[in-house]
Amino acid sequence: MEEYLNTKGRIFDIQRYSIHDGNGIRTIVFLKGCVLRCRWCCNPESQEYAIQTMMVQGKPKVIGRDVTVAEVMETVERDRPYYRRTGGGMTLSGGESLCQPQFAKALLRAAKDRGINTSMESMGCAKWETIEGILPYLDQYLLDIKHMDPAKHKEFTGRSNELMLENAVKIAASHETELSIRVPVIPGFNDTPEEIRDIAAYTKKLVNVRRLHLLPYHRLGQDKYTGLGREYLMGDVEPPANEKMRELLKAAKEVSGVECQIGG
Repeated sequence: MEEYLNTKGRIFDIQRYSIHDGNGIRTIVFLKGCVLRCRWCCNPESQEYAIQTMMVQGKPKVIGRDVTVAEVMETVERDRPYYRRTGGGMTLSGGESLCQPQFAKALLRAAKDRGINTSMESMGCAKWETIEGILPYLDQYLLDIKHMDPAKHKEFTGRSNELMLENAVKIAASHETELSIRVPVIPGFNDTPEEIRDIAAYTKKLVNVRRLHLLPYHRLGQDKYTGLGREYLMGDVEPPANEKMRELLKAAKEVSGVECQIGG
């Protein structure tokens, strides 16, 4: 066995048969740990690297387990026929996968060695050297850009966005991977046509971007906050209406110069 297959990391879920977060049918590996604290996060159990207990339907559930790359690949390999037929593969998500860089790199390498397409959903919030070492094993980078204003970004996520935007330029310029920009559309944060145009204009400056995704806010993770004994900071904010999303999609298309879509 290749030594890197013994690399250990911490995950909190593996989701099979997903049609989101990359092309085709995907197996998504959710890694523990994140550097941001986005108010709207639908996976609050991903934020802490520590193993936690969360109440789910009135019963305690342990969130987080330590695994090797080889153990994860046993699950990923099960759906190889679906990957082959649909152009799918394995996606790393979280949390922020770059919080466990050696584990993430080893997972991506293992998939590539097996001829499995790789994708990673990430904010690019890490040292460039870390990202650069992962890119050769990555077919598609799903990069979040949440806002262009550093102060507002910090207010709603806990960190400014300068490092992420700098890395976006370097990722695009590397030509190592297909790049898609993903924008979580959050009411009260970035849901005006002007704010979406700003992100779209930045996207236009990047080379090698395949498409721009607008991802409407939802409340599906709200119960998890209660289960973790945490306050849900979005309160009673409602998801954006379809008409609103169409308005924002139009604004993105006017500026970005790339394929734009809602969802994905």
